[in-house]
Amino acid sequence: MENTLKVYKSDKFDVEDTTSLSLFLYPHSLAIFAKDKNLANIGIHYYTSFDWDDLDKIVVSDPLLKLDLPAKLYIHQPVFSLVPGVLFQPGQEESYLSFAGKMEKDLFYYSSPMDSNNIQLVSFLSKKAKKALEARFSELSYHHGASSFLSYLFKERFNLIGQEISVCIIDNYIYLAAFTDQEISVFNIFEIKSREDILKYISILITQLGYEKNHVRITVYGATEHYEVTENWAKDYFLHFRILRPHSNQNYSHGFKHLKSGGLFEAFWQFE
Repeated sequence: MENTLKVYKSDKFDVEDTTSLSLFLYPHSLAIFAKDKNLANIGIHYYTSFDWDDLDKIVVSDPLLKLDLPAKLYIHQPVFSLVPGVLFQPGQEESYLSFAGKMEKDLFYYSSPMDSNNIQLVSFLSKKAKKALEARFSELSYHHGASSFLSYLFKERFNLIGQEISVCIIDNYIYLAAFTDQEISVFNIFEIKSREDILKYISILITQLGYEKNHVRITVYGATEHYEVTENWAKDYFLHFRILRPHSNQNYSHGFKHLKSGGLFEAFWQFE
């Protein structure tokens, strides 16, 4: 596990300056952001290979996690549900998620308000993992990992055209979102093996929503280089295709020169 760790830190990094933590659990990787009192990022540990079964080991061994500080947990996993805010009832999370997949026993359910409480993003964590985390941290909050990407799309919605598809690549998954006339129509996650899979899911979505292939705009964020996704490649399939870095709501001190080239969406934008 240790040889998969990439460390980014401020030139004047001191772990004692850390006042809070943000943990991003991806399907096969883990990023830990250490923040100071001004919520600026001062140190980041990025495990490029990570098994969720090793979470309890990381919690007790990683240097950034040795202090008992308020921590936010962002969990990227394929089962989640978007529930309209007017219909959402706390305590009914298991019922909402039952439409997305079969729920196992001993699960902890949580939700995050999106788009000014118009939507609740509902998901879960095993009680075993929750117990391991709460044994280490006395103050924890839980969010599905999609909350950062989704909150960014809602913020940018008035810059979207009538038919808009947005993609975010994380590990071997993509989040796929479609907005019709600036209102969300689809939001889902898919496992991928190659850039051809990305092309396939975008094409299926265009057909399902009845979008015009020569009108729809497609924007891709995240780890595009890993799958050799380029604008030159995409021009053979789509008329309006672009690869963007998100606007940033994250602050850094000096010393993070190479971080933003790694394809982490949350290096730029985090749901907070």
